[in-house]
Amino acid sequence: MNDKKILIVDDSRIILKTLSMKLTSNGYNVITAEDGAGAVSIVRRERPDLILLDLIFPPDVGHGGGVCWDGLLIMSWLQRLEEAKNIPIIVISAGDPAKYKDHVLAAGASWFFQKPLNHDELLAVIRQTLGEFTAETQAAAATSPKAAA
Repeated sequence: MNDKKILIVDDSRIILKTLSMKLTSNGYNVITAEDGAGAVSIVRRERPDLILLDLIFPPDVGHGGGVCWDGLLIMSWLQRLEEAKNIPIIVISAGDPAKYKDHVLAAGASWFFQKPLNHDELLAVIRQTLGEFTAETQAAAATSPKAAA
């Protein structure tokens, strides 16, 4: 069993469930958060090895409509945490890559994937990012049209 811990941050319960199942079946320990506050709390407590982060979140109406956490704000908060230093972030978003991809990579994300996700390509990039190199992993990551290093 792999001891690598992956945090998935997404407001979609479907994405959380499907990615959790895929990653768990491939030997990863998975933790999930549905918003930025949850992500920050989990990173402090669990110290994951990698974060999969959505970009677009709904307004926080459940908590008085406070600051709207988007993926870029979450990345900014995480990058300031001592506990999050050197944790790679892979952005997964339904947002237009032409609008977001360069911006999130410049902000410190390792990769950008557009939804709907190709789980096999994402898994190959996760393995590569975590240093779990195989010939198949490198080939799949190199040919991924939706991802960028």
